[in-house]
Amino acid sequence: MLNAIEISPKVWWVGGIDWNERLFHGYTTERGITYNAYLIMDEKITLIDTCKSTFADELIQRISQVVDPSKIDVVIANHVEMDHSGSLPMIHKIAPNAQIYASAGAGVKGIAAHFGIEAQPLKTGDTLCIGERTLSFVTTPMVHWPDNMVTYSDVDKILFSNDAFGQHFATTKRFDDENDRGELFKQAKKYYANIVWPYGMQAHKALEAVRGLDLKMIAPSHGCIWRSYIPEILDKYEAWTTYQTEEKAVVVYDSMWHSTEAMAREICDSFIKEDIPAQLIDLKHTHISDIMLYMCDAKYVAVGSPTLNSNMLPTVASFLTYMRGLSPKNDQRIGLAFGSYGWAPLGPKQVYAALEEAKFQLPVPVVTMQWIPSEEKLTQLQDTVCKMIEHAHAEH
Repeated sequence: MLNAIEISPKVWWVGGIDWNERLFHGYTTERGITYNAYLIMDEKITLIDTCKSTFADELIQRISQVVDPSKIDVVIANHVEMDHSGSLPMIHKIAPNAQIYASAGAGVKGIAAHFGIEAQPLKTGDTLCIGERTLSFVTTPMVHWPDNMVTYSDVDKILFSNDAFGQHFATTKRFDDENDRGELFKQAKKYYANIVWPYGMQAHKALEAVRGLDLKMIAPSHGCIWRSYIPEILDKYEAWTTYQTEEKAVVVYDSMWHSTEAMAREICDSFIKEDIPAQLIDLKHTHISDIMLYMCDAKYVAVGSPTLNSNMLPTVASFLTYMRGLSPKNDQRIGLAFGSYGWAPLGPKQVYAALEEAKFQLPVPVVTMQWIPSEEKLTQLQDTVCKMIEHAHAEH
């Protein structure tokens, strides 16, 4: 029998653990996923969110460890996306008299469109007394869907934060301080960079609302519950949602016959020579969603491609398209386009155009080298990197 976990007096985690999921909308989830749902045992028994439909049985088993699921009085649907709400039809079938709540407008419409179920609307500032506790609600549209909202329990001082502050991280240890801190923050950053990053402005507004709460826990819909590292994750979100960068470089490339690779290695080494940490990433061996983990707060981004059939390599095009979809704010980032060619440097020029369109600062022209770069030519890349750094410091 699967066990529920009491995270606070009369508040239980009853979600599902997906140990095997390795891809979520094009984002690699090498540590799996949890679908967190929370049960509050008060005068009105309240379920906050459900699970992906394939984990409905886990959800019901865990709820049954605490109470007969048919006795649920209230269901709060913080988010319509089906990894959160997919088990709602089963809960509705088992507890047909339970009152279901969702955000006014998008949430109510989304629940009806997905499941044909009627939900009552909630808006920012609304409250719901469930007995000893009063739940309050803040809508957080576009973090990361229009319907999103968060729920706060006054007695428990728990913020049920929906996707904000989440991580795709399957573990039997429910709390932040029970897991490896480095891995936890890595997964939180990767989650932000691949899911929340496009909505940084909206996430920052939500963060401002959160900072005004008396918090003992932040309980997201995915990953671990924050209780010991709340100030740290709030500070991280402050930096991420205001697009702050650090003095570090990411060099992303693909290569056909190692010429562009030689350029990439020289560029990476040139940053290191200037005491700037650098990450060298070959697109043949690294998934694009992992690159965003490194790029999220990097000040310098160099992207290299040779020319294939009058175009940049498809791997490089895929990376740039994925990056553009995440819409990072790049006007504080220094970019460089580079690459080798045989008879026409069209690939590197396309990279330059893509970086320009993405609003990178581009203080030096595209750097191209024909056939096999000589040592003398490669050494010149040190000057290119120095110009990028000088430009960044002058801007600062």
